[in-house]
Amino acid sequence: MSLTFISLLSGGLDSAVATYSAHRELGSGEALFCDYGQKALKRELQAARRLTGYLGMPLQVVKLPFLAEVTQTSLVMNDKVIPQIKATQLDDRSETEKSAQEVWVPNRNGLFLNIAAALAEGKGLSHIVVGFNSEEAVTFPDNSANFLNKAEEFFGYSTQKGLKVLAPTLSCNKFEIVQLGMKLEVPFKEVWSCYHGHKKQCGQCESCLRSIRAYAQAGILHGLDDRFAIETR
Repeated sequence: MSLTFISLLSGGLDSAVATYSAHRELGSGEALFCDYGQKALKRELQAARRLTGYLGMPLQVVKLPFLAEVTQTSLVMNDKVIPQIKATQLDDRSETEKSAQEVWVPNRNGLFLNIAAALAEGKGLSHIVVGFNSEEAVTFPDNSANFLNKAEEFFGYSTQKGLKVLAPTLSCNKFEIVQLGMKLEVPFKEVWSCYHGHKKQCGQCESCLRSIRAYAQAGILHGLDDRFAIETR
């Protein structure tokens, strides 16, 4: 069966569910993982490989060492501490904006999309799949519907035939993403959403806290306790 899409897969919750959704809706595809020197690189890549392994999808890894050189983000810099907020602050706009600034990587999603677009056009694929979501779009504009629409418009000029950018989780919050993942039988134990690359997910960074809250709301956190380094109940 010929490939139809390329999915940006970090190994995290959103991109995992988006990839599984596209696999069901669009048929065969391949995944793209970007290595920019992030602290969680090994864990993220391991997750991406296992997730694509379940689907029988090829995974391509692109190394972007220059991106680590131009960023001051705590996701990359060893001398910077990854920010932590309290679970009670996840909906506090001022606190989450501060956290977002600390983990911002210059034009990361824009760069990833353009790499995916070049690969998709070169291979004759029609869709790029991403894990954008409404919850993080509040503080990360490159997760928003406006960003997606502008990307599609841009690809109408930068590629010969244009490309569709599909985000199955675009209108979803994290709880809704987990619900969708349950329907798709996503193996959540293989997902890595932590900003750190330790043996277990820290359970304290904003990404972990959002995942933990969603898993708890969906009633499946008890089955994932051993994936986090702190008590989650």
